[in-house]
Amino acid sequence: MYQRTVKVINSSGLHARPGSDFVHEAAKFASRITIRRLDEEDDPVNAKSIAFVLSLGVGKGVEIELAADGEDEKEAVESLCALIESGLGEKTE
Repeated sequence: MYQRTVKVINSSGLHARPGSDFVHEAAKFASRITIRRLDEEDDPVNAKSIAFVLSLGVGKGVEIELAADGEDEKEAVESLCALIESGLGEKTE
């Protein structure tokens, strides 16, 4: 298992289009990938499911933990973290 923490910096967080882009990227990997908010006690959810990702209500400034387990786990987590750190194509201010 490989995991990393990242802060969401784009203005709308992981909602609508940015959330869809995130899920689309996660689906490219064979590993099982989960996402969870660090400011809540909820269990991690499937990062390849738009319904689960949107249910987290991740907004700007929220720290999340991404974890993957499988043959491409490190590549998956690093790719998703890079996507989030890039601002998911949105303004970050």
